Amino acid sequence: MVTSAWIDSFKFSTSQLRRLRLACCYSVSDEGLSEATAKFPLLEELELSLCSLSKESLEVVGRCCPLLKSLKLNQQGFRRPHIECDEEVLAIAENMPGLRQLQLIGNKLTNDGLQAILDGCPHLELLDLRKCFNVTLSGNLGRRCTERIKNLRLPHDSTDDYEFIAEINDDGSFDEDVSGMSDINYFSDDYGYYEFSGDSDFSDYGGFFDFGDFYFD
Repeated sequence: MVTSAWIDSFKFSTSQLRRLRLACCYSVSDEGLSEATAKFPLLEELELSLCSLSKESLEVVGRCCPLLKSLKLNQQGFRRPHIECDEEVLAIAENMPGLRQLQLIGNKLTNDGLQAILDGCPHLELLDLRKCFNVTLSGNLGRRCTERIKNLRLPHDSTDDYEFIAEINDDGSFDEDVSGMSDINYFSDDYGYYEFSGDSDFSDYGGFFDFGDFYFD
């Protein structure tokens, strides 16, 4: 199980960490992630996919990781119930001005949140808005996105290249073919995927880690 206590067990030896990936790690708390990232001043790439974290932890990440260039903050998108929330993207816009790549699959941001991202992250080159159903890229906002962002993924673009289930239908079913996927691998609180890359020595943790780098496609 990937928990805040588990993070606490290694965080003091990771000052050279540059890449961190947490996926389906529901037991990691805001406090645990905040305390850990305070020890990652050189972090450049961070993924938090299918994790239950608040805007406060994103604010801490932005303050403690000034070199952060790539953020993946992905959830499962759904159309109903209709929920709008810009808290996460406002935290990103206000605290991560150096971002070059931002993936927000399934986020509940609105056009106001997207506008804040464009204002607060002037160096953004890649923006992934797939399954962000509250965003309408028309008019001036749409033009600004297409002119500013070199690699723009739209809300209704295909997620075939995305490794997790991207959308929950109104009846609770999934859009993607999930044959071969197990609930343990993708949804259990007791399991998660985590990956580290950098100069730190994690040899004591044996097979828990995959040291391969990860990038946006």
